[in-house]
Amino acid sequence: MDAHTKAEQEAKIAAIRRFNRFYTRKIGVLEQHLLESPFTLTEARVLFELAHRDGVLAKDIGAELGLDPGYLSRIIQSFTKKGLVTRKPEPSDRRQVKLALTAKGKQAFDRLDRTSHQEVGKMIDKLPGDGGERLLQAMTVIECLLDDEAPRPDLKLRTHRPGDMGWVVQQHGRLYSEEFGWDISFEGMVAEIAAQFLKQFDPASERCWIAEIDGRQVGSVFLVRQSDEVAKLRLLIVDPAGRGLGLGKRLVDECIAFARSCGYRRITLWTQSMLLAARGIYESAGFVRTAIEPHRSFGQDLIGETWELDL
Repeated sequence: MDAHTKAEQEAKIAAIRRFNRFYTRKIGVLEQHLLESPFTLTEARVLFELAHRDGVLAKDIGAELGLDPGYLSRIIQSFTKKGLVTRKPEPSDRRQVKLALTAKGKQAFDRLDRTSHQEVGKMIDKLPGDGGERLLQAMTVIECLLDDEAPRPDLKLRTHRPGDMGWVVQQHGRLYSEEFGWDISFEGMVAEIAAQFLKQFDPASERCWIAEIDGRQVGSVFLVRQSDEVAKLRLLIVDPAGRGLGLGKRLVDECIAFARSCGYRRITLWTQSMLLAARGIYESAGFVRTAIEPHRSFGQDLIGETWELDL
């Protein structure tokens, strides 16, 4: 691992650890008891499993939650003393114990479940605009990346249709402003590129791809004709809700495959040095940086880069 790759890896690790600290604080995991209840987070998770799996074996709960048998046994003993669970030996193996919530246990879980529901609802209500939907989609991406058994989102690529250009312009303007501080002149440039594409669109040699997750637009890329032999890749963007799924690579791969089928000899593109994720996609696809030019644009001092791929 070279120094640059190691630095990127360390940055990712630091970002993930920072998110973990933020989220555990946000949902109250660091407090002694969860949501002002008499239960710790682990006890609440055991209670949840018991509420949704009546007559479950203790060993199965331990396996599901990755709990030490001794630790789980102490939790079950505490629940039993409080009258929250019943314990019955398994007829086929009396060493194993089946657990079930008592009426008191079900009431305790219902109170905890209602409180949790209300607290999450309050958190969502505080989010502006479509913040709730964006939060849900971002959490879905995290779940898919970290859990091989999690349901995969329905991801599709399609060509453009009426209304897509407005989304492309709006997303570029919003995301580049929020993430990099670029001013409205960038949105204006994107609008000009999109308008020119629609006016001069030649389906035999040009293409726009729109990426969707469960029917919602989350990415785009354009391939346009620069000359008979050269195509230009433009306006690659992936919404945060679509990141981490290899979507940027898929969009670029579509451009390359289409360019080859059209008989182009080369693809060129212009990007900025600080757009590390995009540059990584281009480099992994075989693009080579051929020019560097500092410039002042979009309210920022930037370093523009030209990248090319011989087909």
